Amino acid sequence: MSYETITVERIGAITRIALDRPEKRNAVNDQVHAELREALAALERDDSARGLILTGTGDRAFCSGQDLSARTPPKDGRPVRDLGAGLEKSYNALVRRLRDLPMPIVTALNGVAAGAGAGLALAGDVMVAARSASMVISFARIGLVPDAGVTHHLPRLIGEGRALAAALTMEPIDAEKLQAWGVAWQVVEFAELPAASLALAERLAALPPKAVVGTRRLMRSALGNDLNTQLAMERDLQRECGFSQDYGEGVNAFLEKRPAKFTGR
Repeated sequence: MSYETITVERIGAITRIALDRPEKRNAVNDQVHAELREALAALERDDSARGLILTGTGDRAFCSGQDLSARTPPKDGRPVRDLGAGLEKSYNALVRRLRDLPMPIVTALNGVAAGAGAGLALAGDVMVAARSASMVISFARIGLVPDAGVTHHLPRLIGEGRALAAALTMEPIDAEKLQAWGVAWQVVEFAELPAASLALAERLAALPPKAVVGTRRLMRSALGNDLNTQLAMERDLQRECGFSQDYGEGVNAFLEKRPAKFTGR
């Protein structure tokens, strides 16, 4: 399928999806949502796919959030559009789909991630940021609360106090601070971002898929579970991994002092 607002590139077992509206700072509209749904559905059907890189086109923006040029604001307090219903259909569905994708997601933060764009950036598993990139939680500027998963992901990464201050002051969080606060794993020069994010995605893709997906589930549930619930989850997921061929391959490769070749079985 050909796309107009995103680009999709396959590099070995890795798929790179880039928001591609640089003239709009890669802002999201209904067409972007539709094309992302199609691209992610194709990725889910592809048994040979082992990883996703999510990024933006250009050096200005990863994603500047919702494209407001298509929005009609309320007049005299009368609503024109139910933003909650639209959110459930669009961003909520997209964030859930990204979080449930059965492969690791590397966010390559090439520029500013603002508003809902921050939510998309935070929906990945590991972030590599260009030194010139930043994040701005800018919803209050237009009279809205943060959405697209920002209030779930950001406090867990940087703490409630920092997340609240970021949302209320709307001050940009630069790449170095994103790394210091635990949001970005790696910060590189802009020119190095494609290679660095691909190297990381390939490194994650080489891991056994069941272990990757299980580890993601455990880490994401940890703050909401008590100890006994978390121990039970570890037990159940370890049982599943322990019956996999990849576990046997991993043990044999360790004992034979050779690189393991995981197949996902």
